Parts: sequence; structure tokens; C-alpha cells
Amino acid sequence: EVQLVESGGGLVQPGGSLRLSCAASGFTFSTYGMSWVRQPPGKGLEWVSGIGSGGGTTRYVDSVKGRFTISRDNAKNALYLQLNSLKTEDTAMYYCAQGFYGTGGSRGQGTQVTVSS
Repeated sequence: EVQLVESGGGLVQPGGSLRLSCAASGFTFSTYGMSWVRQPPGKGLEWVSGIGSGGGTTRYVDSVKGRFTISRDNAKNALYLQLNSLKTEDTAMYYCAQGFYGTGGSRGQGTQVTVSS
């Protein structure tokens, strides 16, 4: 059974930072592209970032370029998202997902990120 468990969310002031983690199990993590997607309150899902199976290829939605960094540790079956210079519009539930663009695979339960002063 595929399991993706996110952690690291919380309440942070604008300009602050968070590091999200995703623990993966139940599949061969090192052979999958992975991604982070988010859902702001009252809105639909938005792809945020993707990373190739080996970690050498990364992509970001324009709104987070230069502020967020995706990474992975295949030895630990872990996916990460470093969030810097956070803005109020980054407030959302963040999900770890299978696939470079988070489509067609499993998704975790999510971790809430709230950016507010």
C-alpha cells in the first residue's frame, strides 16, 4: 500500500520559512518522479514543484521560483520542500504526490501552511 505522510507545516509570519517533509513507503520511491501540490482555501489544487526520480531535474510554478526548493533523499525515501520568503498567498494545504506533475498517482493527507501576521 502506497503511503505518503507529510509534516512540517504550521503558522508563520510573512517573510518566514518552513521545511516540509514527506515520508514515502509502499513503492519503489527511487524510481518515481515526485511533486508537491497545494490547495489554497476555497480554491482548486495547484502544482507547485516537481523533481525527477534521481533528483537532477526540478521545476517550479512561476509564483514560487526563487523562494521554494524541492529536494529528495532516495536512501531515506523522503521528499522535501524548503519554503522561504513566504507570502500570505502561499497559505494552503500542501500535499506530497507521486509523479512529476502530481497526476495519476497517490497523494498524502497534507500539511497545512498558514502565512499570517
